[in-house]
Amino acid sequence: MNTPNQALRESATFDRGVISAIQRAAETGIYDIRGWGAKRKLPHFDDLLFLGASMSRYPLEGYREKCDTDVVLGDRNAKFPLHLDIPITIAGMSFGALSGQAKEALGRGASEVGTSTTTGDGGMTPEERGQSKNLVYQYLPSRYGMNPDDLRKADAIEIVLGQGAKPGGGGMLLGQKITERVAGMRTLPMGVDQRSACRHPDWTGPDDLAIKIIELREITNWEKPIYIKVGATRTYYDVKLAVKAGADVVVVDGMQGGTAATQDVFIEHVGIPTLAAIPQAVQALQELGVHRKVQLIVSGGIRSGADVAKAMALGADAVAIGTAALIALGDNSPRYAKQYEELGSAAGFYDDFQAGKDPAGITTQDPELSKNLDPVEGGRRLANYLRVLTMEAQTLARACGKSHLRNLEPEDLVALTVEASAMARVPLAGTTWIPGAL
Repeated sequence: MNTPNQALRESATFDRGVISAIQRAAETGIYDIRGWGAKRKLPHFDDLLFLGASMSRYPLEGYREKCDTDVVLGDRNAKFPLHLDIPITIAGMSFGALSGQAKEALGRGASEVGTSTTTGDGGMTPEERGQSKNLVYQYLPSRYGMNPDDLRKADAIEIVLGQGAKPGGGGMLLGQKITERVAGMRTLPMGVDQRSACRHPDWTGPDDLAIKIIELREITNWEKPIYIKVGATRTYYDVKLAVKAGADVVVVDGMQGGTAATQDVFIEHVGIPTLAAIPQAVQALQELGVHRKVQLIVSGGIRSGADVAKAMALGADAVAIGTAALIALGDNSPRYAKQYEELGSAAGFYDDFQAGKDPAGITTQDPELSKNLDPVEGGRRLANYLRVLTMEAQTLARACGKSHLRNLEPEDLVALTVEASAMARVPLAGTTWIPGAL
């Protein structure tokens, strides 16, 4: 006689997660909305390895020989390009999605190590501008919070055409997070769901975008670098068009990029992995003769100094972090394990950022919950994390014999899987074979 649990076998197609999703949809009739980013396993930087120096290459001594980390962004046209001490920037995350304390903490941490922050949808807050030595102003399809005076206060402007977690789709900020202050900044009614537009209202293509870039340059007296951010999809063509339109910097956000909230079906099924996007972007820049002249920032799933170094070896000039920065501030911290359980989640798994109930005080507009984040302490933690990323990347660069992070190159890498080899366009480990290469 069989016992109830004997010989049970989970379906690969209809596993427990799929069954739960079907049951939830059947019960509610509503598609799933969440934050974070893609949770499926994708080819990523872990599938690459560095070829450290031994006999045929000469390593650098870590305690005696320098490995520089500085980067200049936007010197193609702007009078005042950004000079950053490290090539790790903070990606755009809006006030509204994040609390005012979180935006202040991001500014404090980034400024302490000499890098930049980015505003996000919804405009510029005094907390963020006041604590950010270098602040990039995002110019989004929604135009929420768009203010020419704030454009002039910014150190660079990022025109957002797409985001890695939801390319082709707009953002969401649910009504429970539309407080009086958020509503005032976005010219919206309080408590009503906000859905950002998926495309800009005043242009429809790259020729129109070129006109818009000139307009923004004139508003800011040609002082500010102009970034264009795209979600990684048709990356090769999008990067070429961005350069043609006049971008000083191109930001490519892979599908591992996070989001405060959007449809789960978007997060998991739209876009391409960051690993696949970088070589396409680099190829486009090289064919136009502007690689390193138009800088490339890569985002989407950057977690460690190894990720930073690998992205730069593949051709990026800098990277941007979002989800990792929030974790550094205290997102999903075990100290709030009990509160996460009360919300039906657990520390390390909480992704209902749209609900505004984050006990860490980061993805909330609740004044009581927001008090749980000390901006000074959060900034210190973020600065520590950024220092570690930088030191890890330097360690790997020195092991490859490089005196600057930007000197890392594809020749320093091999891939562990056929998929990663084909996407990253580096040889499969132990061979000279790159799948698909001529």
